[in-house]
Amino acid sequence: MSKELKIKLDNRSKTLRKYIVRALLSANRGHFGSSMSLVEILRVLYDDIILFDNRNPKYEKRDRVILSKGHGCLALYSILADKNFFNKKEFDKYCSLNSILGGHPESHKVPGVEASTGALGHGLPIAVGIALSLKLKKSKSKVYVIVGDGELNEGSNWEAMMSAKKYKLSNLKIIVDYNKIQSYDFVKDVSKLEPIVDKWKSFGFDVSEVNGHDIKELKKNLELFVNKANSKPSVTICHTIKGKGFYFAENNPEWHYRRSFTKEEIKKLDECLR
Repeated sequence: MSKELKIKLDNRSKTLRKYIVRALLSANRGHFGSSMSLVEILRVLYDDIILFDNRNPKYEKRDRVILSKGHGCLALYSILADKNFFNKKEFDKYCSLNSILGGHPESHKVPGVEASTGALGHGLPIAVGIALSLKLKKSKSKVYVIVGDGELNEGSNWEAMMSAKKYKLSNLKIIVDYNKIQSYDFVKDVSKLEPIVDKWKSFGFDVSEVNGHDIKELKKNLELFVNKANSKPSVTICHTIKGKGFYFAENNPEWHYRRSFTKEEIKKLDECLR
């Protein structure tokens, strides 16, 4: 997809990133780039698409959102706090012994987290099981699972995809955060995914591509999934920028995870969020 990704962030996207930075600086460590590429995806899901109840996170008729790339959990924490699932003061305790917010999301600790993830390749199989259960119950609830591009190296994902097709899980939407970087290097140099569209189609999925930072484009794409009568599971490949919103971190593998922040880096973080 050659479409320009460098969309200017609006105030809402900056606010959500401020929560992430607040947590990162509190702990002086965390997955920076992996969280920043996710913000708009999660923002659109929770602002415009899914049904949820922050006062009753286990509301039976809710839609399910599973963040399979659990290391990007700060983006999920950001939107959950924004929607009042828990107090924003938790960001100041991130990764401390008395905090509910760890370096990977835990469903028994964090209200709104559907599955404990972090060991990559687990979220999609869990989502397939939930989607099948909901289908058998004739529930109208949808299941959204966000996977990382590097995470697709895990064979468990491809097994789950075969099951999703077999059971015609039209209530399942897979969202790929395709930021082109995994852990220590670029995806194309670690384990090339292309032709990614053809691979998904060969598994029988309804496939679409969007700019993962374009709010209008994301909303239009996900609304089609909600309203479309289809017997196929579907996937949206979101082309994103790792470290989005911070010029010095964008497309930079060194900002996948940070173990500390210098005074100069903190200053630049603040400048980018003004």
